[in-house]
Amino acid sequence: MRPLLSAAAAAAVLLLLLPLAAGQRLRGFSYQLDCGAASSSTDSRGLRWDPDGPYVSAGSARPLSVQGLLDPALASLRAFPYRTNAKFCYALPVDPNRRYLLRPTFFYGPTSTAPPVFDLIVDGTFWTAVDTADDVLAGSASHYEAVFPARGRNLTFCLGVNPDYTKSGPFINALQVIQLHDSVYNATDFTGSAMGLIARTKFGSTGDVERYPDDSFDRYWQPFPDRKHAVSSTHNVTSADFWNLPPPDVFNTALVAEQNSPLVLQWPPISLQNGSYYVSLYFADTLANSSRTLDVNINDYQFYEGTVTSAGLSVFATQWILSGLTRVILTSKSVLPPLINAGEVFGIFPIGRLTITRDALAMESMKRSLQNIPDDWIGDPCMPHGYAWTGVTCDEGQNIRVISLNFSSMGISGSLSPDIANLTALTDISFANNSLSGTIPDFINLGKLQRLHLNDNKLNGTIAQTLGTIQPLRELFLQGNDLGGAVPQNLLNKTGLTSKFCPGNQFTQPQC
Repeated sequence: MRPLLSAAAAAAVLLLLLPLAAGQRLRGFSYQLDCGAASSSTDSRGLRWDPDGPYVSAGSARPLSVQGLLDPALASLRAFPYRTNAKFCYALPVDPNRRYLLRPTFFYGPTSTAPPVFDLIVDGTFWTAVDTADDVLAGSASHYEAVFPARGRNLTFCLGVNPDYTKSGPFINALQVIQLHDSVYNATDFTGSAMGLIARTKFGSTGDVERYPDDSFDRYWQPFPDRKHAVSSTHNVTSADFWNLPPPDVFNTALVAEQNSPLVLQWPPISLQNGSYYVSLYFADTLANSSRTLDVNINDYQFYEGTVTSAGLSVFATQWILSGLTRVILTSKSVLPPLINAGEVFGIFPIGRLTITRDALAMESMKRSLQNIPDDWIGDPCMPHGYAWTGVTCDEGQNIRVISLNFSSMGISGSLSPDIANLTALTDISFANNSLSGTIPDFINLGKLQRLHLNDNKLNGTIAQTLGTIQPLRELFLQGNDLGGAVPQNLLNKTGLTSKFCPGNQFTQPQC
C-alpha cells in the first residue's frame, strides 16, 4: 500500500500539548491505575496514579518488597486466582467515539519459579499473551501497548487464565488507558482493527526513554544509539503539524549516513510474523533552513522518495506487509546524505466479534438482579472464544448467542430478572441449589428451552401457564421452593416432560 504524508492537525490540538499541573490526570477519559495500591500518588513527572480498586471486583492487592524501585507504580500488584478459562476484567467508563492507548505494566519481582503467563483481552478481543520471564531475569518490568477503539460507554480490559500456559493466576502492576486525539493514528480503520505496538524509536538518542511530559500521551520513545551515525540538532519542529503529534524533541536526534553511503538499519530489532503493519517514519533535516532528497526502502520495496526539510516530515503506511527481520535502507538523491529521526511500527489485528446486543443487555440485567455472583462476570458474556462467563455457554455461529446458563450450587442469591426471557436462544437454564427468592419470570419467549432447573431455592408465587406451551421443554425441576397455587394442566399432561414439583412447595394440585 502507498504510504501517506501527514497533514497539519487542527489548531485545537495545541491544547493537548500544554503541560499538566503536578498531580493531575491526563485529559479526557484517561486512567493511570496503580494496581494494588491503597492510595493515590504522584510520580516524578507530575502524573497522578490512582488505586485500581474502584474499577475491578476481583483479585487481591499484594505489596512488593523490592528495594530501589524507580517507578512507585511497581511497588504493588494485583494478583488474580488461577481458575481455568476465567477472565478478570477492569471496567472503565470511556467516550464511545474515541480511540484509546492501553499500556499495562507487569513486574513480578524476584522469584525462583517462572512467572505466570496469561492472555490480555480488550472488549471481547484477544490481544496478546503476556510472558514476562525474560524481563524478570533482567530485573525489569514488562510493558505492552495497543490502540483500541471504544465500543461502548465502558471499556473492559481483562486478564485471561489460559491453562495451556502455566498453572498460576495472572497479575498486573499498573494500567494506563489514555484517550488519544482524533488525529492520532487516524489513517487506521478502527471500525474493524486494533493496533499492537512493536517498536517506537528515537533514532540517534543515547538518553533515557522519552515520554510524558515531552509526549502528551505518555508514549514511550525508546533510544536507538549509534555513535557512528548519531547527530543532534536543536530545531523547533512543531508537533501540531503532524497527525500523530510526536513530541518535538524526537526531531532533535537523528541517524545520518556517511557521505555517498546508504544508511542501513535492522529495525524493528525483532523478527516479525507475516502480516499487515502500520509503519510511520519521521524525518527533519539536521541543518537549519536546509533540505535533502532521499529514497526509503523497507525490505527492498520503496516506502518513500522525496524531500526532507528542517520543518519536518512524517510518512506512514497503514497496511504494510512485513515478515521476519526488517531492513530499512535510506539512500541519498541529493548532495546531503540520508537521515532518519524516529519511527513507529504497530501490528494490525482484527477486532473480535461480540455477543449480540440483545443477549448482552439481558445478561447485564440478570447480573444486576443477583448477588454473590462469580467475579469474572464482567466484559462480554461470550467472547473471546474460551472465555465465556463462568456457567455460560454460547453459540459462536453467524450471531453469537447465549444458549445455556448453568449456575447450579454457586451460592447465588437475589431474584430472577424478567429479561432472562430475552435470551431467546437458550436451551438450558439451571439455578438449582442456590438462594434465589421472588417469582419465576414468564419464559414464553424461550421457544428453544429444553431444560429448566430451579429446584432448591426460595422462589415463591405461582407457575405461569405459558411454561407448558414451550414445545421443546423436556425437564422441569421446581421442587424445594415455596411455590403455591395449582400446577398448570398443560405441564401435568405434557408428553415427554420429566418434572419434579415436590417436595417443598405448597401446591394445591398436586399436593406436596
